[in-house]
Amino acid sequence: MKHKAISLFSGGLDSVLSTIIISQLNIDVTAIKFLTPFGCDMEDSSCGFDASHVAKRFGFNFKVCPMGEEYVQMVKSPTYGWGKNMNPCIDCRIMMLNWAKEILKETGAEFIITGEVLNQRPMSQTTLKLREIEQHTCLNGLILRPLSAKLLPPTIPEQKGIIDREKLYDIEGRSRNIQLNLARQFNLTNEDHGQPSGGCLLTDPSFSNRLKDFWKNSDSTSVRNIELLKIGRHFRYSRSIKIIVGRNETENSILNQMASDNETLIEFNKPAPTILIQGELTPLIKEIAIRMGLKYSKHSPTSVIIKSQEKSREEEISLLLADPMVELLHIT
Repeated sequence: MKHKAISLFSGGLDSVLSTIIISQLNIDVTAIKFLTPFGCDMEDSSCGFDASHVAKRFGFNFKVCPMGEEYVQMVKSPTYGWGKNMNPCIDCRIMMLNWAKEILKETGAEFIITGEVLNQRPMSQTTLKLREIEQHTCLNGLILRPLSAKLLPPTIPEQKGIIDREKLYDIEGRSRNIQLNLARQFNLTNEDHGQPSGGCLLTDPSFSNRLKDFWKNSDSTSVRNIELLKIGRHFRYSRSIKIIVGRNETENSILNQMASDNETLIEFNKPAPTILIQGELTPLIKEIAIRMGLKYSKHSPTSVIIKSQEKSREEEISLLLADPMVELLHIT
């Protein structure tokens, strides 16, 4: 009977290579792709990358595991703090490993594979941090990092002879030359893995600013509210009032679908941004929102429909408005 392993599989090149390396050592590997609320729908990111065809090609299993509000709560209050932006890399790794540990127990797998490379990321991939993460998750000796294994103490599967240490690697640092050479050896193309960088919105300064503003003015950890932060132009009027302006037809449709009972939608009779208002709809806020829609419209709407989700009511008005003198904080 084959030995079993669980792979933390982002879909990026490092995790793809690590999974392939171990699966070709006659190990039954199940690659787990954790979907977080921060960036999983990005087309070019490793989070948004569909790895099912790679799994089929190289003969390993592939499963998706969504992470919801528990993950958002961790991001809001990480034990080890954030990186340069809102990225809690150490806490994120600990949470994913803890989830993988439960899958380990359920499936009878014997160890966990990750695509981590020693000293590639200064916050979470130094020797000290790797050891600290293992201790925190009680996975000492059970996390195999194939790309840097020869630079790290032998793991339990190596000590038991399940894995031949000589078939592992000694990659260190940020250079990706060795990984790219390995990709060529495995005949991998850019379509077989996600692209480096950009896989997590928490590392993006603009998104981080939106998230900071959101949690400065709200205690919510709702995944739905996080999803709203990904789309449109965001304008802060006050602690309780924010205006979101759609940037294209797709975002307009998403805003329309996601509007909740305590929010207001504004739509125009000609192609223009859909606007979602969070908070009380006062006459001034209504006027400001309509002005913003006109500002970002390439057409000349003559009327606007205001939809109160809470009251299930629509109001159509003409666009004879005074120009309000109001400053808004553009959160980008």
